[in-house]
Amino acid sequence: MSDSDTPKSRTRRGRPEPRTGDRRSGNERRTRPAAAPTPERRTRQRRSGQDRRNETGWQPVEVETDPGAVDEGGQDSLLLAAAADARTRAHAQYSDFRVGAALETPDGRIIGGCNIENATFGLTLCAERVALVKALSDGEAVFTRIAVVADTEAPTPPCGPCRQLLWEYCGDIDIILGNLDGPTARYRLSALLPLPFDRRLLG
Repeated sequence: MSDSDTPKSRTRRGRPEPRTGDRRSGNERRTRPAAAPTPERRTRQRRSGQDRRNETGWQPVEVETDPGAVDEGGQDSLLLAAAADARTRAHAQYSDFRVGAALETPDGRIIGGCNIENATFGLTLCAERVALVKALSDGEAVFTRIAVVADTEAPTPPCGPCRQLLWEYCGDIDIILGNLDGPTARYRLSALLPLPFDRRLLG
């Protein structure tokens, strides 16, 4: 049999023997350092996490917590009671954070709302939005105050999306906050949303 007819050398399992040429191992290939960008380019393109989280960029809103700022014996208490009542119907089976809201019209009508959670979390509805949508769907268009009640020691103001919707449909109304023991703070919406995006910017 000629050399050309001789079968290639095989291992015990019949597989071709590995090549023994000049090849780098996988470890050598993985440890080869990648080319790093020049320090000047990295400085221009990225800021450190500390820079992005610099607290000097925050502008805190002063909270009016003087008990005298809330009308404990008058209409504010009635509105807070309506919000506390709405809170008892909250659907907060995931967070167990129950919130109630009560929105008032100029003629004294009060529309309550509670937070309604969803398993997807992103579809959860806040109490303030529920009260607002109920009122709008009933034909109400002018509002004077809203009360928000939660079981917290500190005041619990509306979240960002709620502030935007309240500004859109209620304007610069009073926001009365409370917990299960009574009132905790009072704001004007303009203090919580100092630079709103609204229809005036649409031309």
